[in-house]
Amino acid sequence: MQLIDNPWSKWHLISSLMKSFSLHINVKKAIYRATHWETWHWLVKYIPMVPFWIGYCIRARSPWFFTASNPTLTFGGYEGENKMEMYNQLPKGTYPKTILIPISLSDSIVEARVQAANFAFPVAVKPDVGRMGLMFRRINSLNELIRYHERMKVDYVLQEFIRYSLEVSVFYYRFPKQEKGTITGFVRKEHLCVTGDGTSTLSDLMLNYPRIQFRLDEMRLKHSTMLDHVIPAGENYILSEALNLSRGGKLVSLEHEKDEKLLAVFDMLSHAGNFYFGRYDIKCASIDDLKEGKNFSILEYNGSGAEPHHVYGNGNSIVNAVKILLQHWDILYKISVENRKSGIPYWNFTRGLQHMLKSGKHIKILRSLEFSEAQLSQQEEPRPVPRKKIVVQHYELT
Repeated sequence: MQLIDNPWSKWHLISSLMKSFSLHINVKKAIYRATHWETWHWLVKYIPMVPFWIGYCIRARSPWFFTASNPTLTFGGYEGENKMEMYNQLPKGTYPKTILIPISLSDSIVEARVQAANFAFPVAVKPDVGRMGLMFRRINSLNELIRYHERMKVDYVLQEFIRYSLEVSVFYYRFPKQEKGTITGFVRKEHLCVTGDGTSTLSDLMLNYPRIQFRLDEMRLKHSTMLDHVIPAGENYILSEALNLSRGGKLVSLEHEKDEKLLAVFDMLSHAGNFYFGRYDIKCASIDDLKEGKNFSILEYNGSGAEPHHVYGNGNSIVNAVKILLQHWDILYKISVENRKSGIPYWNFTRGLQHMLKSGKHIKILRSLEFSEAQLSQQEEPRPVPRKKIVVQHYELT
């Protein structure tokens, strides 16, 4: 009893329990990471592939051989291409209504442009040149838009918010002299979210969900005002609206849905946009509608730098994933060489290097903005009192 009454002993006991709990969490994280190669650093899978890439560069006599793969996209769509350039090459009606918003515009002109284009909130905004869903936002009001505009440091696109419930990725390629191409991958995207049980706080749910463990600090910062709230039983709380794998999205195989009808849709899109190699990210009402070429909207087309998402969504081992990536690199090389023989030049060394350096600085700005946005949202919205558990209703994306 004296030991328990001793405050130092109490502190020692609490400290020991906390250390045990922390050790338990770290062990769980280590086991999950060891058994899920997709959580490993991207260099793990790409370092063994470097000699193959160097080989293609040597054979093509250019480090930028891929720039000929999609000749109508800047840098072949490898990196640093802008979204308006891509949208302008797609058939009308196959992508969201979109306008470009330069950051040089005043707040009043932004408001006028939104009204002139008859946009209704919510809208979607994202950098015209972006990557990995950085600074993608759903904007619910004009005030939110103006705040986003004032903080943004790069030009961005504003577009109608597509409400189709299903988002998919389709990886497609076509050799320049062929009418028909090939769909190598078809996956469904799912949000990073937790499901409430009616008793656990959002913080508890995140802590117990393995997929969040490697971005736990980011999620705690982003959802700081909701950490102590209890999520109702059976309700999904969306942690990231961006469905990019790099932002926590989950990929589920739709390999069994690939057929000639689906291919015909992407053959049409490929010819219209003069695209030969890349990944379409699409929202649609259903798979059947997509195959019929209706009720879908292309969110993005990612060119020669696109990663085949099906390496993650089909239950592949790391070895199989590397094999699939190498197969796609070989296809990219062959398409580029064929276009080169038809008179499409590779970018010269200086031009390519300058573009890569510029793109790197641009992405660094976006990462900084993403981090500062999360910090600002934490400062602007007061945290709820943690002593009271409050049951809340959370919105669902439709």
